[in-house]
Amino acid sequence: MGTTPTEVMAFPKIRAIVRDNGTAEVVVAGNSRVVPAGDTVQDLRNNALALIVGEAQTLQRPVRVQIEDPEGHGELIVHPDHKIESVSYEARPARRRAEAPETTPGTVAPAVIDTVPVRAPEPVAAPAEPMTAPAAAEAVDRQPWPPNPVADTTPVPANPEPQAAAAAEEPQTAVIGEEAPPTRRSLKETSFLVSAPVLEPATLGWRGTLTRLGFRMDPSEEELSEREDIRTVSQHWPGPRTIAVVNRKGGANKTPTVVMLSAILARYSGAATVAWDNNESQGTLGWRTEKGSHDRSVLDLIDSSTELLSPSTNAAEIARFVHHQTADRFDVLRSDENEEGDHEVTAEEVDIAHQVLTRYYRLVVMDSGNTARAENWRRMIDHTNQLVVPVTAIEDRAEAARLTLQTLESRGGHDAELARGAVVIVSESTDAKRSMSGDALRRAKDEARRIADGFTPFVRAVVRIPYDPALVNGPIRYEALQPATRRAWLAAAAAVAQGF
Repeated sequence: MGTTPTEVMAFPKIRAIVRDNGTAEVVVAGNSRVVPAGDTVQDLRNNALALIVGEAQTLQRPVRVQIEDPEGHGELIVHPDHKIESVSYEARPARRRAEAPETTPGTVAPAVIDTVPVRAPEPVAAPAEPMTAPAAAEAVDRQPWPPNPVADTTPVPANPEPQAAAAAEEPQTAVIGEEAPPTRRSLKETSFLVSAPVLEPATLGWRGTLTRLGFRMDPSEEELSEREDIRTVSQHWPGPRTIAVVNRKGGANKTPTVVMLSAILARYSGAATVAWDNNESQGTLGWRTEKGSHDRSVLDLIDSSTELLSPSTNAAEIARFVHHQTADRFDVLRSDENEEGDHEVTAEEVDIAHQVLTRYYRLVVMDSGNTARAENWRRMIDHTNQLVVPVTAIEDRAEAARLTLQTLESRGGHDAELARGAVVIVSESTDAKRSMSGDALRRAKDEARRIADGFTPFVRAVVRIPYDPALVNGPIRYEALQPATRRAWLAAAAAVAQGF
């Protein structure tokens, strides 16, 4: 079975260009890499594929490649284990290859993925490092690209003139001493910007220690994975994005999830980020975050929406209504904290507040109440781009999360799409950690794994978070977490950002 093209990420954008002047390059995310020269066009193809295999090994996943050569263009999927799959290949109709066998137009470009066998690399004693051309070219099958010979598509008259046929049979006589006129290359075919991206040395673990001592070490697979997650959460996207954090059961870790996602995305992307407590009455986000120099809430922002949406209003005016988190670099819009609790936010008020916030912020992370039937809850879903469902590893919290997703899926349309593309974040239970029992700790991890595995077939991503006492009580700070917890939340934020 081949790999479905839609299952392979299109990032980074990779192009392999082989020219008829004997040069070739591989362009990865806008950075050009020179392909070692070869005696034939096929040599250049193989050398280019060797560089792309190295890129796939670095990323530890298949990559999609747009290919161009003198005979045609198409798309390949290149795997870290050197397997090459052809998605498409279209011959250039104006090209003629005398050496190509006769083919029919239907054999030029296969309509389905064609897996091309590639010779497996020889086993080595040490862990394999990403291969580079030309050495890696030996591991690439000699005919992986193009997948089929290119047919001669030049039209031939049905009844050629006898004189033309006779002329074709006559041998051509070369004039001794006469040189062929030189072919001038186009400046468009070359560039002086050919420097390849440099893999930064290791900074973590024993490899990082050796690097700091003057011995340059390549990063480990774990560090490369962390760098990829950082790259994912650091990207900017066109237009604002709204994340809804939902679970109809209280105590499911909604508020800590909102704080951690806001802190990580704000820290790494630099995007203006606001965490909004969209509880229908009184939420707890304000209790777990830093308070500003005022007591304003979402109701005050709604009352001042006309002024805030005015073209003449300065962007800094939003600070009068939100509470800035000085260490974690995001803002908090609190829910109404009226002691009487006599106001419930309406759908219209959600629309107004969302319009104001998306004018001043690129990222809105919404906390929510426990009632999926409430007006403000349902209207929040209408504005959502990415759904996040947190759950502690306790069966009633997991069941509530399942019912929340089931409710959205049953509504169809946008709601169902959000449910299918949701990210579920499973946090280990606190009870076992407090007991400090080895058996209890194992049971807690097993239960978290069981719940995570149960959600996996139904949503886009599931991430597990270890227990951390810094998330239990008091204000939540990113830097107060243990390193393993920070790493897990970074992976969760990366999974969320992939949905943007």
